[in-house]
Amino acid sequence: MTTTRTAIVTGAARGIGADVAQRLAADGLAVAVVDLDESACKPVVERIEAAGGRALAVGVDVSDEPGVQTAVQRIAEELGDPTVLVNNAGIIRDNLLFKMTATDWDAVMNVHLRGSFLMSRGVQSYMTKAGWGRIVNLSSTSALGNKGQANYAAAKAGLQGFTKTLALELGKFGVTANAIAPGFIETEMTAATAQRMGMSFDDFRKAVTAQIPVARSGLPKDIAHAVSFFVSEDAGYVSGQVLYVAGGPQA
Repeated sequence: MTTTRTAIVTGAARGIGADVAQRLAADGLAVAVVDLDESACKPVVERIEAAGGRALAVGVDVSDEPGVQTAVQRIAEELGDPTVLVNNAGIIRDNLLFKMTATDWDAVMNVHLRGSFLMSRGVQSYMTKAGWGRIVNLSSTSALGNKGQANYAAAKAGLQGFTKTLALELGKFGVTANAIAPGFIETEMTAATAQRMGMSFDDFRKAVTAQIPVARSGLPKDIAHAVSFFVSEDAGYVSGQVLYVAGGPQA
């Protein structure tokens, strides 16, 4: 690549986000590793730098408007104008509808939807100025509905509509927007789901894997590979898509 692009990956201190950040750095991008706790991002930054890449740890609550503005400006100044954004930050507050509190609902909506909106709005000016940009939003197979996840499912479905609208609005500026909807991926979040269900993670994984056509669970690197494609220079004719990375077809 002739120009070094700067990417922002949110929720990048661990799990899928950490693998995405490291993959994009390996692809030659400078990467802002963003999460709620800046110190938690530093091990990821160190791994990127040890491999010869450039990275910056940034602590910010993506649902905080002034915080996002400050973080994006800092990234532009210290790494370069951001023209790649991966909205991966997410939380779960699972419960059945009658047990779910308004606080549980709002917390999930704020991180997934408000956070993705604020981050996307914050970087779009750099992308439109450059005439080139890539936005990748992390949805989920839960967008199709999932018991105990009314908040999470609604947020992930919302991200798909958000993605398609970004594609429509920003396409003429050379900016693509796509969503990736992972199935079962081995992360701390899925481990927490197993715990909520009163199962060991191994038993939970075996039960889920039995329903997956490729007969294995997903890994964060599977999602990182898909992000790498959407972000690539040659993927400029792919926009407004939702890619299910779930080991088989999804309805």
